[in-house]
Amino acid sequence: MIEQQETVFIIDDDTAVRDSLSFLLKSVGIESLSFASGDEFLEAYKPNWEGCILLDIRMPGISGMEVQRRLVEQDCTLPIIFITGHGDIPMAVEAMHLGAHDFVQKPFHDQELLDRIQAALSDRREKQDEAEQKRTIQQRYSTLTPRETEVMAAVAKGHANKVIAMDLELSQRTVEIHRARVMEKMQVRSLAELVKLAVMLED
Repeated sequence: MIEQQETVFIIDDDTAVRDSLSFLLKSVGIESLSFASGDEFLEAYKPNWEGCILLDIRMPGISGMEVQRRLVEQDCTLPIIFITGHGDIPMAVEAMHLGAHDFVQKPFHDQELLDRIQAALSDRREKQDEAEQKRTIQQRYSTLTPRETEVMAAVAKGHANKVIAMDLELSQRTVEIHRARVMEKMQVRSLAELVKLAVMLED
């Protein structure tokens, strides 16, 4: 599978702002793609895009807030950094409550904006890594038999083999065998690792 390149998607109705931001990003080796309106971006948007969005909160046509709402409806996970004027801060705060990653107030320093962008990209990578890790754990968990899932749940709660054997009406030796298989299938070496995976599955 070919990985999509990280790109900063600039959505601003001001041509000068778009050009300036594109030049700034290019100067530090970050790819960008510019859009003059929210509608233009939404028409072009692809779910497999990687990167983050720089979004002006006030634009002719649909506002940045409306763009955000429509992206949320499409389960878009691209971090959004709103570009705001002084009077837009209450809206920017509301946008943060709706899931925006950050906002930067005009006029902003180039380095401040670049730091916010790098933080957004880093945060997205971490979330993707966590999601991939959870998918792997769930895949391993799906290979357990019903009895092994019972044993795993009991072990993760700190129950001793003897107690598990009594609760499940099994011999202690059978519990030990199931426990060994659980450890093998979940690819862990210690009880602490197994408990950690159990917590992740609950989340």
